[in-house]
Order: sequence, then structure tokens, then C-alpha cells
Amino acid sequence: MAAISRKKILEKFRKMIAGGVPIVGGGAGTGLSAKAEEAGGIDLIIIYNSGRYRMAGRGSAAGLLAYGNANEIVKEMAYEVLPVVKKTPVLAGVNGTDPFVIMPLLLTELKTMGFSGVQNFPTIGLFDGQMRQSFEETGMGFGLEVDMIATAHELDLLTTPYVFNPDEARAMTKAGADIIVAHMGVTTGGSIGATSAKSLDDCMTEIDAIAEAARVVRKDVILLCHGGPISMPDDARYILERCKGLHGFYGASSMERLPAEAAIARQTADFKAVTLEHRTQKWEPVLGKSDAQTKGQSGTKTDAKKKKG
Repeated sequence: MAAISRKKILEKFRKMIAGGVPIVGGGAGTGLSAKAEEAGGIDLIIIYNSGRYRMAGRGSAAGLLAYGNANEIVKEMAYEVLPVVKKTPVLAGVNGTDPFVIMPLLLTELKTMGFSGVQNFPTIGLFDGQMRQSFEETGMGFGLEVDMIATAHELDLLTTPYVFNPDEARAMTKAGADIIVAHMGVTTGGSIGATSAKSLDDCMTEIDAIAEAARVVRKDVILLCHGGPISMPDDARYILERCKGLHGFYGASSMERLPAEAAIARQTADFKAVTLEHRTQKWEPVLGKSDAQTKGQSGTKTDAKKKKG
């Protein structure tokens, strides 16, 4: 499908906000995920490298490591996802710190392919401590992701960056971000999800701080939340009811991995629960003997009876 204009997308979202309807975005690691999400009425679909890893049974954090070229993987996934999406804006996860791309050319190529916008993933924001410091000191810091969002904004692409604190929220909003996504960490739950996470109440405090910082820069910026313990619809409802400046939710693992894990396991268990009681038979196998041996023994016994008679 062709890219949908940023203006058209934002007009729709402004109407949704005015009507009290939450904006829901979701990651898609496969074409089937994208089709199912669109069938469910999703507002945004985002594809990025961790979606491929996630739906291959690996943790989403694999997308942060050097298992493949993130930007090239997204372009490969485009041929799987874009042709099957009929009316929903599809965004590309872009590695803004990739030192081997000419960013304006990459973003222009993505727009030509049919992407309506971008998000900053993989993101340095998920690193902290000494590793984060090393990235920042060696020219691969979060500032490059801000620059990528600014360039995308200049190209009139929808921009929906992840941020992890108020400072990053301010920087991304100044760069022209249309939607700020408050990232609460790797999603918990399921067989390959994170097991440690902050509480929902902790998330509320952080989301409110991020929202306030973004709105100091621009009052009309749209705010979504993502990740951490916000993994199920009830979790999202809890946050949305309490964070008044929030306009919706963006799910990735929560939108495709967790539902797939649960549904496939349940369906398999249901098939395994089917019984054949009405057709059960008592078997008396002859162990260690071939059919020929069995027939031979049977014939010998018959001959012996005839001789006695």
C-alpha cells in the first residue's frame, strides 16, 4: 500500500482524542500479525527488527544486539507486511545510530516503499550505566535518534519516538515529534518476556513526568505509553484512567507475541483433549516375533492336533 499522509493520520487522531477514543498502535513481526491487527481495528502498525526475533521465539531484547542489520531487516520485512495491510498506516523502526547510512536517503527510501512514518528502534534509550555512557562518548548517542526524528519530520513522515525520561521527551518534541511514546521497559509475561519490571503505579509517575515535559515544549503533542508491566488490556486501562494526559497505548509483545503464545497453547491443549474412547480396543501384541513366525507357530499347533486325532 502507498504511504498515508501525516496530515491525514493526525487529523484522524485529533478527532479520536476529541471523542475520548484511545489511539492504539501495535508492532507486527509477521504479515499475519499485521493482518490480524488490522482486522481488530488497530490505528498504527509498526515493524522493526525485534518483531522478527520476537515472533521467532527469541526475546525482544535481541533487537538491541548485533544479530543482524536492523535497518536492512525492516526493509526485508516491508515486503512481507506492506502488501497485506490495506488501510492502516505502517511505520518503520529505524536505527538512528547506524553509522553506515545516509539518513535522509534511507528515510526517503522508506517513504517511497510505503511507510507512513518512523519510530526510533533499536534505541540507545534502553541502555543505561557504563554501556550507555560508552555509546554517548563514542558518537552513537541518543542525540542521533533525535536527529533522525527531526529529519523524518522535515520529510513529512509521521514521527512516534520512544522516550525514557523527561529530558528525552523535551528533545524529541523540539525535533518535531508528533507522538511521544513513554517507554516503560521490555514487556513482561509469556515464555520469553522480561520477569523484572516496575509497578503500574511507578509507570504512572514516570508517564506523567514525560507528558508534562513534552507539553512544556508543545501543548498539542500526542502521548502514548508502552512496555514494562503494561502488557494486557486491563493494564492499559488502569494507566489510561489515571494518567489524564495520555491518549493511548502502543503494544508490541503485548499485541502479537503474548496473544499468539496463549492462543496456540490453548488450541493445542484442546486438540490433545480429544479422546477416542468410543473406539478403544484391547490389544494383545506378540512381542519380538514377525508375522511369519506367528503364522508358523499357529500352523505347527494345528498339525500337532491333527496327529493326535
